[in-house]
Amino acid sequence: MKFNSKLIHAGEIHDEFGSATVPIYQTSTFKFKNADHGAALFSGEEEGYIYTRIGNPTIRAFEQNIASLENGVDGIAVSSGMAAVTNVYMTILGAGSHVVSSASVYGPSRVVLEQDLVRFGIEATFVNASDLNAVREAIKPNTKLIYLETPANPTMEITDIVEVVKIAKEHNIVVAVDNTFASPVLQKPLDLGVDIVLHSITKFINGHADIVGGVIVAKEKEMYKKLRHTMVYMGNNMDPHQAFMVLRGVKTLAIRVERSQENAMKVAKYLEAHPKVSWIKYPGLKSHPQYDLIQKQMAGPGSMISFGLKGGLTAGKKLMDNVKMIILAVSLGGVESLIQHPASMTHAAVSKEGKEKAGISDDLVRFSCGIEDVEDIIADLDQALEKC
Repeated sequence: MKFNSKLIHAGEIHDEFGSATVPIYQTSTFKFKNADHGAALFSGEEEGYIYTRIGNPTIRAFEQNIASLENGVDGIAVSSGMAAVTNVYMTILGAGSHVVSSASVYGPSRVVLEQDLVRFGIEATFVNASDLNAVREAIKPNTKLIYLETPANPTMEITDIVEVVKIAKEHNIVVAVDNTFASPVLQKPLDLGVDIVLHSITKFINGHADIVGGVIVAKEKEMYKKLRHTMVYMGNNMDPHQAFMVLRGVKTLAIRVERSQENAMKVAKYLEAHPKVSWIKYPGLKSHPQYDLIQKQMAGPGSMISFGLKGGLTAGKKLMDNVKMIILAVSLGGVESLIQHPASMTHAAVSKEGKEKAGISDDLVRFSCGIEDVEDIIADLDQALEKC
């Protein structure tokens, strides 16, 4: 099947009642046919379901759907985007190991490394991952993982995935990519040689701001088994109702991404020409410093925009306080347009020095373009900018 058909049909269940959609198997426990059947399930001699933390038909349908979209061997659904991140960390990293990470990543993804895993002897180096020399120079003999977000949150920097994979292979290092900003519609890191891809499915994949969840997809079976082992024994599994909701949301992923991307291009051009905007980073603009790489690596620029105002933070606050239709809130990738201030919101727990090195300036405004009529989005921004 091609991509849009996979969105609708990959992972579907053919149950005894002929349900046209995947049912919600809202159960914690599954019956065994007999004692030998139960023992065979636990030993792995037979496939089936035991307990929803270990596996569930609704969740399994979603895992196989996303694995198909990412061209991976299999998927692991977890309770949140951060559960996906920490599952990867806990699988790959151990005491005395080292990770090289994009400096500009989702705030909590960085904080877990800087403030939590450091307690267990794990160290991290944060670099501008768009600079391949910086990635190469950050590698140590104990480096086990290169962790990337591209496009980066919230600076919109782009990492050359193919080149980083080449560097990693020289040192037998695992590469993981948070693909949340792009979604499988616009970027397939596993096809570019990456070992693990993950998403906060709260964002584009679900797309309706009504559930929280995460998913991990592995390129190879052995890595998948290790990641699933961590999920099962750490207990950060998804709930069947979450999986049902996301399976419903993912069916419209491509048309939502295409519409929001179309809107974002028009909004970005409007902002780029606005006299009160001092700078803008949007992958679809030729002014983006990595525009050529974006054309090669991604199927489209997406719908995330970062920009700054000439009036700095004060002007940015006025803008955010005066939008009417656009929602002042964190998160992204939904049908609604959202605006927020990363330095004081999503990345508030990152140190001042860390934010400065990552390029997360106080004047940075992050905008997630929705699927509303673009004329209304621009009109709302326009009336709010007049007050700045």
